[in-house]
Amino acid sequence: MTGKLWGGAFDKPTHAEVEKFTASIGVDGRLWAADILGSQAHARMLGKVGVLTADESAKIVAGLEAVRADITSGKAVFSPDAEDVHSEIERLLTERLGALAGKLHTARSRNDQVATATRLYLRGEAQSLGGDLRALQTLLADTAEKHVETILPGLTHTQHAQPVSLAHHLLAYFWMFERDVARLVSCVERVNVLPLGSAALAGTSFPLDRKMVAKDLGFASVTENSLDAVSDRDFVVEFLSDCAQVMTHLSRLSEELILWSAPEFGFVQLDDSVTTGSSIMPQKKNPDVAELIRGKVGRVNGALVGVLTTLKALPLSYNRDLQEDKTFLFEGLDTTRASVRLMSLMLSNASFKTERMAKAVEGDFSNATDLADYLVRKGLPFRQAHEVVGRAVRYCLERKLALEALTVAQLKELSPLFEADALAAIQPLAVLHARTSEGGTAPVRVKEQLAAARGALTRA
Repeated sequence: MTGKLWGGAFDKPTHAEVEKFTASIGVDGRLWAADILGSQAHARMLGKVGVLTADESAKIVAGLEAVRADITSGKAVFSPDAEDVHSEIERLLTERLGALAGKLHTARSRNDQVATATRLYLRGEAQSLGGDLRALQTLLADTAEKHVETILPGLTHTQHAQPVSLAHHLLAYFWMFERDVARLVSCVERVNVLPLGSAALAGTSFPLDRKMVAKDLGFASVTENSLDAVSDRDFVVEFLSDCAQVMTHLSRLSEELILWSAPEFGFVQLDDSVTTGSSIMPQKKNPDVAELIRGKVGRVNGALVGVLTTLKALPLSYNRDLQEDKTFLFEGLDTTRASVRLMSLMLSNASFKTERMAKAVEGDFSNATDLADYLVRKGLPFRQAHEVVGRAVRYCLERKLALEALTVAQLKELSPLFEADALAAIQPLAVLHARTSEGGTAPVRVKEQLAAARGALTRA
């Protein structure tokens, strides 16, 4: 005997290096609460169907509850030499109940046990991540509400394009994160399927009531195929894909905060609590948190690629390669949750420099399209209007003038269609208010968008 749960047919102990190489307790230890929850439901079901007596079932459930209390209080500590968290829970239960603890493993395998604990754990963590995203969305909406008419340059190709409101800009990220939340909700639907009862790979000869266990644990349904159930990690891939998308959105927002906090922009000042200094340059205030969020995208993308690579050549059904899934899962989860929370912290203390934003729009020619639109309303085809305004821009550049600073007489030199009201139409605030198409940056539309955002948060 080797002393292992599976060691009955083995004469020699596992080599020390193999023990170290194959152990997963350092990674999967965090599944302990989910493992106990799943084991209690399994024990209750075994008692109901008569595989265990009612007394045996009750003692095992109570014993597991005592193990939970011991772990929570720190009285029970996992051995660093343990194979995995599941064997440790069984060891602690055996210390309390003796041989009776061994009956808990009737009609199940570590294969379906691990899959169940992972799904239970991930279901809760995915919902929690969704809550963190909702908090960030709320912060974005609250901040946007204060800046409906705050003008800043809207960019394409990182060049000034057209004026937009800061509220409109922030709400663009609100809707990115709204899609992220929707993806997480959809992912949880596929996580929330019970594999327990599939045993090692082929099911079991015991008369299980899998639907009872599913209801007990809050699963919506049970898996259809035992081979698939023990080897499926699609839900891990899907969750990490969702995390990678969240991190991409966070990275884009981080990049803007980094640029906006540079002196050349000066649009935002990040709080001392989320910035750091330089060891050699006393004047420096570095946006390190934003930079690290941007950098940590690689870790989450790497976790996604890692689990995909692990799965790509696995034959049915369970293979020990699947032990690696939790390393990638926890890396992606922890990094994404920390990044979402720190983005909220950054934004909650950020100071937006509205005067600097408005100043950046002055004389930047981002009102050129509106001048062309003015001519279109006078009957000139847009392509011709575009050419006229292009000449106007060149005229201003040669004379170091802002487009909105031209006189009516100067405009009429370019086209007789220009009247006095043309100048009013290209003032920055007028340009902002003119973008009234649905989803546009006009304050009237931004207020509608804010109402929709609040509605989305209310429905959450």
